Amino acid sequence: MGRVELILTIVVLAMVSALPAVAGDDTLAPVSCGNGVPGGVNCLVTKQEKKEAHRFYERGRRFEAENKLDDAYRQFDEAARLAPQTVAYLSARELVKARIVFDHIENGNALLASQSQNSLAQIQAAQEFHAALDLDPSNGYARERLHDATLDSAPIQPVVPQRLVDAGEIHLMPNEDLATFHYSGDVHGLFEMLSGAYGVKAQFDESVQNRQVRFDVDRVGFFTALRLACDVSKTMWSPLDAHQVLIASDTPLNHKQFDRMSLRTFILPPHSSPQEAQEFVNTLRTMFDLRFIQLQQATGEVQVRASSAVLHACDELLDQLSNQPPQVMFDMQVFQISHQMTRNIGLHIPQTFNLYNIPAAALAGLAGQNIQQLINELISSGGINQAGSTALSGLLAQLTGGQNSIFSQPLATFGGGLTFMGLSLDQLSAALSVNESWARSLEHVTIRTSQNDKATMHIGERYPIQNASYAPIYNSPQIAQVLGNQSYVPPFPSISYEDLGLNLEAKPVVHGDSSVSLTLQVQVRSLTGASANGVPVISNREYSGSISLNNGEQAVVAGQISRNDTYSMTGIPGLASVPLLNQVMANNTKEEDDDELMIVITPHILSTITVKRSPIWISER
Repeated sequence: MGRVELILTIVVLAMVSALPAVAGDDTLAPVSCGNGVPGGVNCLVTKQEKKEAHRFYERGRRFEAENKLDDAYRQFDEAARLAPQTVAYLSARELVKARIVFDHIENGNALLASQSQNSLAQIQAAQEFHAALDLDPSNGYARERLHDATLDSAPIQPVVPQRLVDAGEIHLMPNEDLATFHYSGDVHGLFEMLSGAYGVKAQFDESVQNRQVRFDVDRVGFFTALRLACDVSKTMWSPLDAHQVLIASDTPLNHKQFDRMSLRTFILPPHSSPQEAQEFVNTLRTMFDLRFIQLQQATGEVQVRASSAVLHACDELLDQLSNQPPQVMFDMQVFQISHQMTRNIGLHIPQTFNLYNIPAAALAGLAGQNIQQLINELISSGGINQAGSTALSGLLAQLTGGQNSIFSQPLATFGGGLTFMGLSLDQLSAALSVNESWARSLEHVTIRTSQNDKATMHIGERYPIQNASYAPIYNSPQIAQVLGNQSYVPPFPSISYEDLGLNLEAKPVVHGDSSVSLTLQVQVRSLTGASANGVPVISNREYSGSISLNNGEQAVVAGQISRNDTYSMTGIPGLASVPLLNQVMANNTKEEDDDELMIVITPHILSTITVKRSPIWISER
């Protein structure tokens, strides 16, 4: 151990002798002070910092006594950082650091001198020398031993760069007092007065114009006073450390040079389309006047580079926009009523008279046979009694036996011989009938959707319409053979399907007062019974509009009434025009066809949202 103590003593004496002495004080000037310079060391130590440095120093001495050198080094380093010109703190830190470096070198030498000489021992020895060089990069002996340890050994895994010290973002830390100012003078004096009142120091850039200003405020905090002072003096500020602030002229060039900007990645709120993600980005860019913002569509992230105050405001805004869209349940009822009635009342009086020459009509009906031949055939067949007087009536009965014969209607005869004539009269009938039918149907449908998403409902059928078919128009022996043996398989015709019935599309938007705005499109399609070139004609009725309803409020959003009345009267002219008499002496037919359709919709909000209405402030702190 004598050799170890000798080396440590030489190292400490060399460091102490290298420090410039300052007479009359226990603090020297081991480091150069850069007060007010970004990145420089602040040597203006407050009483509080001196107390904290002394506590770190005492704690480090206790760790050193317990031989916890790593912990002691960290405590001495904190003490030296708070009071960089105190020689005792620096000496204690360097002494402990030298002992730690010496221990790492000794451990590495012992591993290399071991008899095993395996690759694991060489790697461990190299790690010890690496640790010594991390604390003392100028140690040539450790670097040589590291080279010896890495010869003929397994390749060392590359060291991943690690962040050992993070300076963090600079924040001003003035006192929390409220102060009142009534000042009239130049700009430098104004900021020196402010900095002295709140325990900070102001540094001025050469661009600041030392104009005359007047400043009167009562009981304000530091940042409020600083902002107001910058407004009246047309200046800007930027923190240098916790207790120093730089004042510069408020120009775009100075903002670009002195504004401290940070980069932050935000995860966008849940969105369903790239357009919605772009809307979030446009909102951020517009509200905060961002110049450096980029959207990653694949990951749903957005990178923003701005000041910390703007980044904090962006975070609050995205948090307010991250609410899940509410769910809406639609309770839809479709009522359809169909009423049909047919009424037929009246008396049908014969209106038409037909006069026939019976021999001529009989010959025409019997394909040219004369009356005598017909009578002979009837006598031989026993159809007419020779002695009876009913021969004529029997003949007429035979002639009127056919359904389509001219004698199938009531017949009156007169005359004889060739002038034998027949008179055919229309039938006399009375009608008293009514036919009425009702049909009611109810469709109850429940649809659930989210805000700004369309909900579609279809009630009806899909009607097939043939658009094209195939048939051979050129015949050949080969085609005839295929058709003859029934092996021909025609191609399947082209068919399209049309949705007949009710089609309804609703898009809800939920507002903060629990009301729902609906954008509706209703379409009713049906067959008309007509066709054009073999294609059926479809009747189409559409409704498009928007309504606003409260949660649970019913509304009739669409209604359709179709009414068809048909009235017909058949009778004798004159009699059919007499009131009351036409109800008896004429045939009256009345048909009524009524169809009603009504759609009732009721929205129910399933998941309400708690709207965050807290104000967003872009704080300069």
